[in-house]
Amino acid sequence: MKIDLAGKTALITGSSSGIGHAIAKGLSGAGAGVVVNGRSQDRVDAAVAAIAKSVPGTAVRGIAADVSTAEGCQTLLAALPEVDILINNAGIFEPRGFFEIPDDDWSRFFEVNVMSGERLSRGYLPGMLKRNWGRIVFISSESALNIPKEMIHYGMTKTAQLAVARGLAEMTRGSAVTVNSVLPGPTMSEGVEAFVKDLARQSGQSVEEAASRFVRQFRPTSLLQRFASVEEIANMVVYVSSKEASATNGAALRAEGGIVQTIA
Repeated sequence: MKIDLAGKTALITGSSSGIGHAIAKGLSGAGAGVVVNGRSQDRVDAAVAAIAKSVPGTAVRGIAADVSTAEGCQTLLAALPEVDILINNAGIFEPRGFFEIPDDDWSRFFEVNVMSGERLSRGYLPGMLKRNWGRIVFISSESALNIPKEMIHYGMTKTAQLAVARGLAEMTRGSAVTVNSVLPGPTMSEGVEAFVKDLARQSGQSVEEAASRFVRQFRPTSLLQRFASVEEIANMVVYVSSKEASATNGAALRAEGGIVQTIA
């Protein structure tokens, strides 16, 4: 199978680093014109330069906007009125005990992880339906199905993403537009790597030992038995963004290494 996204424009939120950056690079490699997004202009510029260097000849540009706010989403929509592929990747996580999570954190997590994708989908989906082609992908998490006791507020937002994505998919009936979710498991992005390094310092272990211990302790059902790489998650997203994935719609696609012990 050769995935060819030439002529398509893809916006990936939160793509100045981590999984989002790997997705942007993967879509660029498949021929799409890519728009990198992040809050900081400097980080966006650096990400654009990195992709341009790794994928020579690609059409890549960046737009700095804070999609955790309604104003930031409007800024992005004004700068980029139409896209063919929208990857709702921007998100935050934070291990914190339930009794220590204040109301403000519940609201902040919902704004970043859920409302960013809802607002942008509301802005871009009508154009996709009018043109009769488009892809919207929400980057959810296995935590949407296995709510982690150490991050209940995070798990709640990831479950909400699945609900939004499935509801939007119902609106695409009979068209060539699809809306899906991808559910990564523990993935060694920059943010997670910093978290694991902190665990290593606290326990006096190497980073590799701390990562292995985390998976064994907090995701013991993992069949992968390790953190996934950002490229492994990006591969799934590139496929579901492609023309070849035309029969995949309304799905929650697991890329979590077998943590979730169900057959569906």
